[in-house]
Amino acid sequence: MTAPQAADPAARLTGLVRALRGHGLRIGPAETVDAAAVLDVLGFTDREQMRAGLAAALLRSDGQRPVFDAAFDLFFPRGVGTPEALRTDPPPVPDDPEPPRFGRPDPLREQLRERLAAALAADDRAAQARLAAEVVEAFGRYGTGGTPGSDGWSAHQALGRLSPETLLARVLAALRDAALREAALREAALREAPGADGSAADVSDRVLADEIRRRIQGFRALVTGEARRRVAERQGAERIAERAVAPTPDRIDFLYAGRDQLAELRRTVHPLARKLATRLAARRRRAARGRIDLRRTLRRSLGTGGVPLRPAYRLRRPARPELVLLCDVSGSVSGFADFTMLLVRAMSEQFSKVRVFAFVNRTAEVTELLRDADADPARLAARILTEAGVTGHHGNSDYGSALGEFADHHLDAVGPRTCVLVLGDARTNHRDPNLAALRRIADRARRVFWLNPEPPALWPTGDSAALGYADVVEMHSCRNARRLGELIARLLPV
Repeated sequence: MTAPQAADPAARLTGLVRALRGHGLRIGPAETVDAAAVLDVLGFTDREQMRAGLAAALLRSDGQRPVFDAAFDLFFPRGVGTPEALRTDPPPVPDDPEPPRFGRPDPLREQLRERLAAALAADDRAAQARLAAEVVEAFGRYGTGGTPGSDGWSAHQALGRLSPETLLARVLAALRDAALREAALREAALREAPGADGSAADVSDRVLADEIRRRIQGFRALVTGEARRRVAERQGAERIAERAVAPTPDRIDFLYAGRDQLAELRRTVHPLARKLATRLAARRRRAARGRIDLRRTLRRSLGTGGVPLRPAYRLRRPARPELVLLCDVSGSVSGFADFTMLLVRAMSEQFSKVRVFAFVNRTAEVTELLRDADADPARLAARILTEAGVTGHHGNSDYGSALGEFADHHLDAVGPRTCVLVLGDARTNHRDPNLAALRRIADRARRVFWLNPEPPALWPTGDSAALGYADVVEMHSCRNARRLGELIARLLPV
């Protein structure tokens, strides 16, 4: 792998900025000029120093760093082509690209796993980077190369062949042996205290196992980065940055978020709540000034020759609104409802009253569950499904029955100062959508907004009743946390 040429630093920098903007990072001309100045001062000798300098110039929060690191590795790669060491001493590549049959040993795989275990035990990052390149070279190639675009490198395929997760016990045993050998050479703390129950050793083993898992995860990231670098050389860095770089947490699609991504989303609840509370408070201060009082303004202007230099306002003191959430917590949209309920709980001080109702095919109030400050946020949806009566004789969502039950039994929660947010994809499983119940709610409330996690292109498809509901209340597409924050800050009354 040869060192990348720095002959086009401006093109690399502008490509990096375009890629980051495509992922939602707000980078203006001033930040771009600062980044160019950083490159001019730091040069291209120390790559990690250059990475840190560009991150300081372009980023505004720590949550943007993973996106930046992945894009930086594409536009300022460690090298180009096959690593030099692999060209001079290439590992044997198996003739059969498929994994060996059960019971047939794979010498190359075992050799790489043995070296990887040693590198993980020593926490040797340089050796791990070399092994990542070898693993991609040996196991990551796919296709024949006969057709343009039909071949390339796959990190998923390479990691599937190597299975680094199964090395945990081997690395843990190696570290234990090394610790015992090191302890034997020292003259202090050789014997455990009499009567020790071994609990400290158990805790130490758990901590050590977590550290090994972190190292394995780091190696997986190295393999992913190496495969992405090689694909970018073929298809272009900007194209791969658009398709293969994971988005920031606030741009993760609610409907397709995995368990780890949902956990990352929950960590963004409180920062987003503080930001939205600040925006709502600013809107409330502006609204308190009221409208211009034309008569008093003209009377004041008599002292300034008819020029209204000091407008007079009809002062008003707006009361904080009431908020009612009506959330579909079925499996298809549970992540969306879960995140929104946590966000509203964090923002509860911005409203005079907050009541939360959940449903699958029956409606139940879950306000008290949401107020439990000691509850695990990750288990909120599971607790609602098990402790609240949100399902009847089947587990499929039924918006018609849920809206009807709310209108019949919980309509007292809605008043002239209430804003109702309905959260769900409006997929009724081909049952009656019960538009009349939604009209009863809309007639009683101040405002009703429906937040749908599906894109508008899917609203007329399948069993969706979104278009019918959109004729009764305002419906907005809300696919990620950023969009949710924008809608809450713009739509909720103050």
